[in-house]
Amino acid sequence: MQHAADKADTAVFIGVAADDVIALVPRFPLPDERLLAEEIVRAGGGPAATAAVAFSRLGGQAHFVGAIGDDTAGEAILDGLRSEGVDVSGVVRVPGERSMRCVVLVDRGRATRAICALPGPAPRIPENSVAAGLIRGAAWVHADHSGWQPVREFLARKRGATPRLSVDLGNPAPGFTAKGIDLFVPPQKQLLALYGEKPLPDLLRAAVADGARCVVATAGSEGSWALTAEGVSCHVPAYRTEILSTLGAGDVFHGALLAAVTRDLPLAQCLAYANIAAALSCRGLDGRSAIPRHEEVQTKLRLLLAEQETGR
Repeated sequence: MQHAADKADTAVFIGVAADDVIALVPRFPLPDERLLAEEIVRAGGGPAATAAVAFSRLGGQAHFVGAIGDDTAGEAILDGLRSEGVDVSGVVRVPGERSMRCVVLVDRGRATRAICALPGPAPRIPENSVAAGLIRGAAWVHADHSGWQPVREFLARKRGATPRLSVDLGNPAPGFTAKGIDLFVPPQKQLLALYGEKPLPDLLRAAVADGARCVVATAGSEGSWALTAEGVSCHVPAYRTEILSTLGAGDVFHGALLAAVTRDLPLAQCLAYANIAAALSCRGLDGRSAIPRHEEVQTKLRLLLAEQETGR
């Protein structure tokens, strides 16, 4: 019988999952100031976990691999993923440890946010575990900054064919190298941290020279850029829409990009698809509630492509 993770529209996501409390405020508070919030919500978060939710919302079958504590926050994390159709059979519960929790302030006036994080247990892939089986049978594995090292070490021990690897480097990862990564998706600031002060095209070339087969750099309102090892390159402007909060937008971009890649869209359309999904997710206060479905993204992508064709 074919394992679920063998399907082209299936991906395994490994890394951070969190229980978030998000407050919408008119501005960030001053020291010792009591500021009234416009709204407070509780929602799931974490780079890899939110990318998995985006992939699922967009029609893919997502499996999440990570570690949580044996607390109520861990239960909330699992419930949030299950409610989105994400398989959590590869999650490890660590006795005596607490799950990751975050307090987030969203500044309505500037559409920016500040995050205070309480770390949880690091992702782990025990041998002969459900998580190990999912990764062994996967066509694609996506890792965030926390999941990158465990999955890299696991794949180094694995014999035979390995899954294609997508990596989100939204946060620093000690010892990181782009060698052997099929889809490397960092924000521009992380490329600058890795390769120094260079123009963006040179940063992309440095990542490819470092061993990435395809690098996609994100730069917020400026859009996204891509370069492949074969020399194919493109830039796609950001999709413009109303923004309440950018919390989780980068994570949604990663899940949506992988959803587009598994649909075999051309490179520029993959970036446009991910740009649209990430932008639309910013309509919500938390990082997940406003993630669109595939049909909405596809409709807006068709309109965008038609406008570009008309404008030529």
